[in-house]
This record gives sequence, structure tokens and C-alpha cells, in this order.
Amino acid sequence: MGGTTGAAGEGVVMKGMATYDWMEAVRNTNEWVGASARAWASYPVWGLVPHPMFKLVSAWGRITERSFARMVIKPDWGIRTIVGADGRDHIVKIETLVEKPFGDLIHFRVSGRHPKARRVLLVAPMSGHYATLLRSTVASLLPDCEVYVTDWKNARDIPVSQGKFDIEDYTLYLLDFMRHLGPDLNVIAVCQPAPLTLAATAYLAEIDPASQPRTLTLIGGPIDPDAAATDVTDFGRRVTMGQLEHLVIQRVGFKYAGVGRQVYPGLMQLASFISMNMERHSKAFSEQIVRAAKGEASERDAHNRFYDEYLAVMDMTAEFYLSTVERIFKSREIARNAFTVAGHRVDFGRITNVAVKVVEGEKDDISAPGQCLAALDLLTGLPAAKKASHLEPEAGHYGIFAGRSWRTNIRPLVLNFIDTHSGDPAARAVVRPIRGRA
Repeated sequence: MGGTTGAAGEGVVMKGMATYDWMEAVRNTNEWVGASARAWASYPVWGLVPHPMFKLVSAWGRITERSFARMVIKPDWGIRTIVGADGRDHIVKIETLVEKPFGDLIHFRVSGRHPKARRVLLVAPMSGHYATLLRSTVASLLPDCEVYVTDWKNARDIPVSQGKFDIEDYTLYLLDFMRHLGPDLNVIAVCQPAPLTLAATAYLAEIDPASQPRTLTLIGGPIDPDAAATDVTDFGRRVTMGQLEHLVIQRVGFKYAGVGRQVYPGLMQLASFISMNMERHSKAFSEQIVRAAKGEASERDAHNRFYDEYLAVMDMTAEFYLSTVERIFKSREIARNAFTVAGHRVDFGRITNVAVKVVEGEKDDISAPGQCLAALDLLTGLPAAKKASHLEPEAGHYGIFAGRSWRTNIRPLVLNFIDTHSGDPAARAVVRPIRGRA
């Protein structure tokens, strides 16, 4: 019997790894086909046959090669300098303050200027994209703040020997990061980490109240997924945990350091993202091919800036993904104030001093209005004067932390909220919106 079980187990492992490697082979093949088409259609001899087909094939190949190559490349932050109050460019250097197996705490240090009074920890989502998804958010905060970011690592690159990483481990990471940065801190959680950041803050309020942050801003996160239905919440209700594990969990193949680790692959997450708006993405790529064929596309045009980030995906550990679905969406442990970390129940009523602001987008189809606002009802020990909320008109999910809505409306509101609750009247100042490109 033991031998049969062992053989079956090995079969499951190999099946998961074979599927993972098959997906990577498909991606690699598409990249190669694109490169081959680009090279073939770009031969000088075709200049003797001035037919638009060659330019279209070359453009298709160039865009296809770039798109599939981006899927396995971690984007660069690309924040080299910022303009200081003195009108000069200041070099920005990224330094790692805390290094952990599944994620680091990094600091964007601006050379040649005194540290800013506002210290902001941006908690980046672990939902299939790298922390660089918050690039524009970081860039908009740097002129006025000391900015720290949770830089999560791709699970495919983490050896199995490093152990597991689920939502409890994630919460404990946040706890350690907050403690390291100290109490004069303002935390901003974007999307997925909102419920776990709220839990980490409540846990800290109980075990180490002196290390609590001054403010906590929750932006478009699923505190109570049942507060407003979306395609995401409907999917979570329809699929059982057994079906989900069978359908989406694979083991990292032989190409990466995390070989054998169970993951929810980034490529599968990307396919899900694209399928939700297939018509929009198909149109964007077909129009880009035409522009490239006409010579109107450029290396850093709007299309490439967006898709270089959008297509760069990372794997999540299976236990993190599955525990998120089961405990945040299905069991609603956060919404019911029943979340536990390492066997200890976290009580949101313990938050009594941290000012909390909720930001939602009117047209957010991922975390619909009401899901994040539910956080304020959980804070039974927090005075009303320390609670705030904002619903941004016409804003979608990404608009509430990047782009025009963030720059012109939300960012000034968040910074003014931070200043109001900073404890230092001299630090309070009117914050003006940032003008310019997203």
C-alpha cells in the first residue's frame, strides 16, 4: 500500500511540474516565433518588394516577442531622480532594510536631502504582479515623504527548503516591518493586503502598542467581500477549495530555483486577467501593431509602459493563494473579526489610537465600493474622529492608487489625513495635487 501511495504521489508531483513546464514552453515558443517573424520580415531584400505585409509581420513579431518575454522579467522601478524643494535633481537609491525569504522591506533613499517628516510604508499587493505595480504611486509620494515598500519575491525563485508562506506568515512579515520602522509611521495598503494589514495593526496594538503606526490608509481592499458582489467574489463562492486546488495549483518546473514548490502560476493569473477584458486587450494589441508598422510606436510609448508592467507576472505560493480564497473570501474571517495568527485570535477592537482612512473607487470592479469601507465598522474601539473615508467618483480599481484620480484627488487627501494625525501641528500643511503624466 505504501509503495502504491508513493507512486501515486510522485505521479501527481510530476503532473504538476509537467503542466508548469508546458506553460513555460508555450510562452517560450511564442517568444521565439515572434522573434523569428520579426527577423524574417526585416531582411533588407524585402525592400525590393515594397509590400505592407512585411512591415505588418515585422511589427507583429516585434510586439509578440516583447510581450511574451516580459512575462518572466521582473520590471525595474525606473525611478532614478526626483526634483527637490531646491529645484535640483536628487538621485534616488533603493536600499534593502530587512531581507526575508519571501519578501524584503526596501527604502527609496533620496540623496542630498534631509529625511522627510512623513514616513510612509506602502504595502504592495501580492496578487500576481510585482511591487513595481506601485511605481507611479511611489514616484508621486517621494517628493513629500520617506517611502518604504514591501517588495514581495516570486515564489518560483524560492527553494522549497525555505518552507511555507500563507496569509498568517504574510501578516507576521508586516508586523516585523512595522516594528522595524518604528511608531512614527504611516501605512498605506493597496488592494489585496488591506485586510491583512488591518490584522497586523490590530495584532501590534495588542502585543506591542508602542510600535503602532500613526495612521493606516486602506485603498480598495476586500475587508468584507460580501459587502458588494463582483466577478471575483462570485468566482470565490462558486468554486470549491478542492476544485480550485485541482484547477490552478502546479509545481514549479526544473528551470527555476523553486523547483517542486507548489504555486499558483503567474501565467495562469495573467490568462485570467486578460480573459476578463479580452476585447479591450485584443484591440490594444492590434492597434499597436498597426502603429508599429507605420513607424508611430516607440520604446516607451503608452502601450509599452502599461503592458511591460501588466504582463510581468509572478507566482504565488499555493498556501498563500488558497488560504486567501478560503479565509478572506469564503469564511470571511476578517469581516467576522475571527482571524487568527499562529493560534492567536486578532481583535480589531484593540485598535484605539491608529487613525484609519478608507479609499474606494466608484467603478472598482475588483474590490467594489463597500468591501473596504467595512473596515470602519470593525474598529469598535476607535473614536469617530480617527475614522475617515473617501469614494472617488468615476475611478476604477487602478485609478485609486495610480493615474489622474490618485494624483489630483486621492493623494492630497491621504497626505492631509496623515498630517492631521501626525501629532505635530508644525507638520500640517496644504498638499497640492501633482500635475503631469501617469
